[in-house]
Amino acid sequence: MTDQDKASGQTHSTFGSLPSSDDIRSIGDIIRDTRALSAAQVAEILQHQRLHGLKFGEAAIKLGYASPDDVLHALAEQFNYAVADGEQTAAHPELVVLNQPFSQQAEAFRATRAQILMRTQGEEGAPKAKRALAILSPNSGDGKTFFAANLAVALAQLGGRTLVVDADLRGPRLHEVFGVDNNSGLSGLLSGRRGDSVIKSVKGISNLFVLPVGIQPPNPLELIEGAAFGLLLHELLNKFDHVVVDTPAAEFGADSLVAAARCGVALIVARKNSVRVDDLKALVQALSASTAKVAGVVMNEY
Repeated sequence: MTDQDKASGQTHSTFGSLPSSDDIRSIGDIIRDTRALSAAQVAEILQHQRLHGLKFGEAAIKLGYASPDDVLHALAEQFNYAVADGEQTAAHPELVVLNQPFSQQAEAFRATRAQILMRTQGEEGAPKAKRALAILSPNSGDGKTFFAANLAVALAQLGGRTLVVDADLRGPRLHEVFGVDNNSGLSGLLSGRRGDSVIKSVKGISNLFVLPVGIQPPNPLELIEGAAFGLLLHELLNKFDHVVVDTPAAEFGADSLVAAARCGVALIVARKNSVRVDDLKALVQALSASTAKVAGVVMNEY
């Protein structure tokens, strides 16, 4: 159903017949209810739409009865698609997939999501053994956390339960990106302390959850190398459809390589025109020598 479908309770040839209560609400219906448009205003929009060959939302914007944000949020409601409102945009400025869903950046994340899913599914859609995806980078500042967060949003928008884990025990940032509490988290779980509500849901994004680091430990590599991390990932993969794991930059030690081996699949993020070729090659070679499958290398231009 497009936003040229019926906008009001009256049947009109441009919009088709009145949908049943089980059908998706049309864009016109949503905009009409959101903006409290009168029957006369709806009729004016319909007339403008017919005369100029526009969609209902475009016609409403032209006449000043709706804003581009109104149309965007109507589309989000119609297709159950997470889009940020003004408050969320201010709170989560790095989440471009949420804040600017039709931007070039957001499209790049969706393209990467598609590539990852194609490489982790069997023939004819048959699922392979579920594995977590570790996000690595050669150096600090490559945009690894930014990438992990937006990829997690893109995965959640498909409808599957998605968890993004902050395994960067040296410089955690995911709690800041998503605006969640960081009093407890992964470090506590790996050191044997069970806490309530360690996994946080993300407000305004259905199906997306965050496991922050919690208190930064003095022994990050030992915690990642311990058996508890692998056991935890196994448990999480039974509860979530997608698990994305942010790791420290490789320049800080072996944490990321160990985490990638535990996860099973690794994706490397490097900043274009900044990363040294030797550093990138060294990370790829180290991963190739491990048990982790290298899903690919992403060059971050932003």
